[in-house]
Amino acid sequence: MGAADRQTGRAARVGRLRRLGTPVGILAAVTAAFTYVGTVDPNDPGHYPVCPLLRLTGVLCPGCGGLRSAHAFITGDLGTALSANAIATVGYFLFAAVWVLWLTRAWRGRPLRMGLAPAWWWGVGAVLLIFTVVRNLPFGSALAP
Repeated sequence: MGAADRQTGRAARVGRLRRLGTPVGILAAVTAAFTYVGTVDPNDPGHYPVCPLLRLTGVLCPGCGGLRSAHAFITGDLGTALSANAIATVGYFLFAAVWVLWLTRAWRGRPLRMGLAPAWWWGVGAVLLIFTVVRNLPFGSALAP
């Protein structure tokens, strides 16, 4: 193998490491956050701030119960995670799927392009709005944390 071949191989490895840096860094940050929430129980008062919307209005936002959901998820209690915040729990699995896709594409040198049409974004917003309204109504108390 000549010097040019070695240089090309080295450049390819450096390029791959650069491409993997962002998805690996994001995974490290998410892992650190989940580790903290897994060790510092949000069910014990005083460790985390109260949701400002809940404090000011008494209305549960779509994120209310998210920390309790993350704690239950990281400790392996999927049922409790779903009951604390079903949307957040689904989001954990969605994040994992997108992250694997991102890492795979970065490894292959292809960018991650997820261009969602505006209708999808409106749909996501509608689901979050419906979830928020239903969990604040008496018949939707099962969705409340």
